Amino acid sequence: MKQTISLLVLSILLFASCKKNQTGGKSEVKGTVFHHSKRIPEAIVYIKFNATEFPGKDVSVYDDKVIADSEGNYTVKFYKGSYYLYAVGKDYAIPAPYEVVGGVPIKLRTNEEINTDIYVTEGD
Repeated sequence: MKQTISLLVLSILLFASCKKNQTGGKSEVKGTVFHHSKRIPEAIVYIKFNATEFPGKDVSVYDDKVIADSEGNYTVKFYKGSYYLYAVGKDYAIPAPYEVVGGVPIKLRTNEEINTDIYVTEGD
């Protein structure tokens, strides 16, 4: 009986410690948001956990977000899993409303570092 309880507790602890599909892990994705060859500063990179396809333009369905720096660079720490990154930014060199959008799916293993630029185009 004691062994069964010990195995059950151990199994629960192992399952609970196996984080997946969330930010904050040891894997890292970094890159730059580009519109053609132009960097898009302060673009918002929305993150959808456990996704391999575009979840849509409604940003309320995304699970998290990061803001690119003044050079358009972003960095996010993740646990292993599948994610969709959707960037929204402004390019004031195009006609109003200046919005540019685009996304990319990523899949990460534990302790993996990926460089992934996000290329955006004029929004609809």
